Amino acid sequence: MDLREKAASLPLAPGVYLYKDSEGKVLYVGKAKSLRNRVRSYFNDQRLAEAKTGRLISEARDIDYIEVDNEKEALALENNLIKQYLPRFNVLLRDDKTYPYVKLTAERYPRVYVTRRVLKDGATYFGPYFPGSLAHRLVQFIHRRFLVPSCKIDLTRKHPQPCLEYHIHRCLGPCVEGLTTDEAYSEAVHDVRLFLEGRHRDLADDLRRRMERASSEMRFEHAATLRDLIATVEEVEQKQKMAAAEGDNTDIFACYAEPPLAAVNVFHLRNGRIVDRHEYFWEDAFEFELSEFFTSLLMQFYGAQGYIPPQIHVPVELEDREVLEELLSEKRGRKVEIHTPQRGEKRAMLALAETNAKNSFEQRFRVLKPTSQAIQEALRDVLGLEEAPRRIECFDISHTQGSDIVASMVVWEDGRMKKSDYRKFIMRTVVSNDDFASMREVVTRRYSRLQREGKPLPGLVLIDGGLGQLSSAAAALDALGIPDQPLAAIAKREELIYVRGQEDEPVRLDRHSPVLHLIEIIRDEAHRFAVTFHRARRAKRMTASASASASRGKPGR
Repeated sequence: MDLREKAASLPLAPGVYLYKDSEGKVLYVGKAKSLRNRVRSYFNDQRLAEAKTGRLISEARDIDYIEVDNEKEALALENNLIKQYLPRFNVLLRDDKTYPYVKLTAERYPRVYVTRRVLKDGATYFGPYFPGSLAHRLVQFIHRRFLVPSCKIDLTRKHPQPCLEYHIHRCLGPCVEGLTTDEAYSEAVHDVRLFLEGRHRDLADDLRRRMERASSEMRFEHAATLRDLIATVEEVEQKQKMAAAEGDNTDIFACYAEPPLAAVNVFHLRNGRIVDRHEYFWEDAFEFELSEFFTSLLMQFYGAQGYIPPQIHVPVELEDREVLEELLSEKRGRKVEIHTPQRGEKRAMLALAETNAKNSFEQRFRVLKPTSQAIQEALRDVLGLEEAPRRIECFDISHTQGSDIVASMVVWEDGRMKKSDYRKFIMRTVVSNDDFASMREVVTRRYSRLQREGKPLPGLVLIDGGLGQLSSAAAALDALGIPDQPLAAIAKREELIYVRGQEDEPVRLDRHSPVLHLIEIIRDEAHRFAVTFHRARRAKRMTASASASASRGKPGR
C-alpha cells in the first residue's frame, strides 16, 4: 500500500500522524481534527509544490497514526511526540536557555543555590526569575543578610576551621563546632523561606518580635542587625508593591524569517515592564505555515518553562488558539489568553519585538561582530555569573606520556588576547602523568601569588578540560580561601561548558553562538601556547641528552 492509499484509509477521527522514513525514523509529527482529511491534503499538487511538503513526501515511506478523543488531546500528544522523537521536519525549540530558580536544599543545614533544573530531590524551588541575573542577586542578598551559604563543603561532618565566607560575614559557619547552633541556623533558613515566598510582611513582623526580644535581653548588637534587616525587607516589599501597580505580565512573540533561516524573539513583560528578552534560531526552517509554527512553538516553550503568564501575544491568528488557551490554562491553574494585537500600545510592543527579531536575525546570520561589552554580558548570562567578566584567565596542561609536564595560562581582556600577561609553568611537585594534580598545582601557584601581591582576581577562570579538571581547580581555589571565584571548564569534543556550582547542568551552546566562539578561541590559544612550550622543553631536553651521550662516547686522549 503506497502513502496515498494509506492516507485514504485513515479514520476521520482526531489524532496525531507520524511520517517515517525507510528505517522507521520519525520525520514529522502532526495533529488533525480529521486524520484522513489532513493527511490526504499533503498529496494535492499545491501542497506538493511547497518545499517542505515536497521534500517530506519524497523521503517518507510510511505513515503511522494515533487516534484520540478530541483536538486538545491531539495537541498535547503532538507536543509530547515532538519532544520524544525530535523530527527534523517539525519546529524544534533547540535553544537550551531556561530561566533559573533558587533552590533551598533539604539538608540538616540547608543551603541556597541557583539552578536551571528542577529535580524531585526534596528541595524547595523558587522561581523562575526574570531576568536570569535576578536569581543570582537574590542568592547574594541571602548570603549577606541571612548568612545561609551556597558552598559545596561537606556539612555532615565538622571541620577544624571555617572558610573565608564565614570571616566576611556571609555564612553562619555550621561546618565548625560552636560557631552557630541548630536553632539559630533553622531560624535563618525560616527567614530565607519567607523571603523567597514573598511573605515580606510576615518576615518583617517576625524579625521585629525578635528584635524587641533581643533588646529586652540587652543583646543590642543583635537587635541592631535585625533592625537593619527589617528596613531592607520593608524596602523590598515597597518596591514590589509599586511595580505590581504598573502593569500586567505578558509574553510577546515575534518572528523574522528568510527560509530556511528564521529568528524568534520573546519579550517578557512583568508588571508592565520589559525584564528580559529570549532568542531562538532555526537554520532549517522550511516554508512553514505561521499559525502551525507558533502553535508548536508555544507548546514547546511553555512545556519547558515553569511560569506561564496570563497574556500571550503572537503576530498571527492561531488556528488552534482556543484549544491552546485551554491547555495552557490547565497547566497554569488560571486563565491564559492568546491575542494578536492590531492597534494601540500592545501592537507597538509587538512591532518592537519584530524589530528585535530582525536584528537578532542580522546578528546571527549576517555574521555581525558583537561588541566586547555585548560578549561580556552574553557570557555572564550564559554561565550564570554575577558580573560580566572583563578578564578571563585560561589554563591548559601539556605533556608527552607524563614527561616534560608544563602548563600555560593565557589572558583575554576587554575583547582581545593580552599576550603580555601570558604565563608558562613548569611542574614542581607533579612528576607523573597526573593532569588533575598538575591543574591543582598551577592554579594554586597562580592565585596564591595574586593573593600575596594583593592583585585582583579575574572575572572568570577557564579550564581546558572536563569535570575532573574543574574539580581539581575548584579544590585549589577552595584551599586558598576563594570559593566564590567564577570558574568554568570546556570539555573537548562535546564542547560542553561546566560551571562550578552547576556541575550537573552543563551548558551546551549553539554552534553559531558568539559566546561559544569566544570560549573556543581562548581555549585553543591556551592549548597552542602550552603545546609550543612543551615542544620547546622536550626538544631542549632531547638535545641535551644527545649531547651528553655523544660526550660519553668520545675516546680518551
